[in-house]
Amino acid sequence: MNNNKIRRIVIVGGGTSGWMTAAAMSALLPDKAYDITLIESDQIGTIGVGEATIPPMQLFNREIGIKEDEFIKETGATFKLGIEFHNWKKKGEHYFHPFGQYGRKLDATPFHQYWLRANKRGTAAPLGEYSLCEIMARTKKFAPTSPDPKSALSTTGYAYHLDAGLYAQFLRKRAEKKGVKRVEGKVIDVTLRETDGFIESVTLESSKVIAGDLFIDCSGFRGLLIEEALKTGYEDWSHYLLCDKALAVPSENIDTPRPYTMCTAHKAGWQWRIPLQHRTGNGHVYCSKYTSDDEAASTLLANLEGKPLAEPRQLKFTTGRRKKFWNKNCIAIGLSAGFMEPLESTSIHLIQKAISHLVTAMPGKEFNKAEIDEFNNITSRDYELIRDFLIMHYHLNERSEDFWQHCRTMDVPDSLKHKIALFKNRGRISVEGENLFRLDSWLAVLHGQGITPSGYDPLADCHEKDTVGSFLSDVKSSFVRATKAMPTHKEFIDRHCKSNVG
Repeated sequence: MNNNKIRRIVIVGGGTSGWMTAAAMSALLPDKAYDITLIESDQIGTIGVGEATIPPMQLFNREIGIKEDEFIKETGATFKLGIEFHNWKKKGEHYFHPFGQYGRKLDATPFHQYWLRANKRGTAAPLGEYSLCEIMARTKKFAPTSPDPKSALSTTGYAYHLDAGLYAQFLRKRAEKKGVKRVEGKVIDVTLRETDGFIESVTLESSKVIAGDLFIDCSGFRGLLIEEALKTGYEDWSHYLLCDKALAVPSENIDTPRPYTMCTAHKAGWQWRIPLQHRTGNGHVYCSKYTSDDEAASTLLANLEGKPLAEPRQLKFTTGRRKKFWNKNCIAIGLSAGFMEPLESTSIHLIQKAISHLVTAMPGKEFNKAEIDEFNNITSRDYELIRDFLIMHYHLNERSEDFWQHCRTMDVPDSLKHKIALFKNRGRISVEGENLFRLDSWLAVLHGQGITPSGYDPLADCHEKDTVGSFLSDVKSSFVRATKAMPTHKEFIDRHCKSNVG
């Protein structure tokens, strides 16, 4: 039987998505089984906004053989224990979304149900006191997650803040060592086969023609292959996620880097602060219907901690996704596939997930429809589940400005309505198996945005009051002890992975 394998893979576009794809495919696919070419132009800048990641990034790096210390040194990275949200529910209030779990297991009943029971009786500390990640973040401490289930550190999780440009360069070196060929140039034409409309080749400004069997579109918002050539279509979600512009600017560090991202809500959007070893990344995501570009820039610059290192750079976007991520022999990865605003740092993760789906579904020359449909269905679900989680941040607010009132009163997907209603009753949280955000993430945001359940799970009454009280007290004190024994975030980096960049 002829297995009808493809051989020539052409990646159009570099940046984070292009080089993540190239590095992963060259590392994970059989040696010399595929001829991988990446086309990029030094004349075309990359977006480079996504400098914060989420915990699955550890898995991606590990799977393609990247050592954590080397990665952090090469990208000027710092560790990220979660996200601190300021002014999202209302001005003057803040909460923390930790990347680890709350508490630890007593039995099969979720930890937060015991906290709800004690909180109803006025005997519980604030929820954040039962998150080791939050306590570490607050005290600027850091230690890696422990594989020992008996250790307090087994309850933590972490990701990274990184320089996206340096990460792309780092991945490029690895990919080229594994045989990926980089071609410099701008694509000016795409040739489709007359018989079936598949992409046959791309033509560069230099007149060079590059043919392929599988084309991967990493060309950014433009969607050079997936949209301009194949007319795939786009599903617009801007009625759910209103922000349509962002301004980004780096600034000087004025303090030791915090081990978490800060997200501060403003009049018509929000501002990120991402600390790296050599600088701080800042940006203001906003809705142009409710604030002007000049006002947005003034807000951004007025809320920097250090001196700006460049002029703010503007990015325009429409939140949503392609109607198909895989169309004929073309797969869109990164911004060409869709855009989910950077509120929960999911952009790099969506690149990672698409690569993972592709590697496990490498097509033959027949490009089987069922396999393509499966890829599209899975990827669509990834986007939709993240979409609902992001909408929740905006929808659950008590702010008075027009933008926030619109977000509070707008219609939201039924899937999100159900999750909110379920939590409001007895604090129950239903999380789909494929959902990126697990129970503790939904709990952090639902609770942080002000939703207080009217009751709690009756199973939390299976233990005596004193037993539950002692359990909660022991969890809290064990986390405080563990934190005191840790090095600071800066001490850990200086000892293991101090960078020379910048």
